[in-house]
Amino acid sequence: MAKALLGYVGGSDPRVLSEMRRLQQRVQDLESELIRMQAENDMLSAAARHDGSMLDGIDVPQAEPALT
Repeated sequence: MAKALLGYVGGSDPRVLSEMRRLQQRVQDLESELIRMQAENDMLSAAARHDGSMLDGIDVPQAEPALT
């Protein structure tokens, strides 16, 4: 049980160890990408809120119909 908790995957087969390292690196890359995308999303959301507040001052009594 302790070996399973420590990441023991069936011996010291170099192919298995290599694959495990590759997958760990891929997880780290994806986590970094997620953090980058969350920061970009936060920045875009803040910009959208700022731009939306500039449009609040425009008084439009009735929406114009869409062109058909």
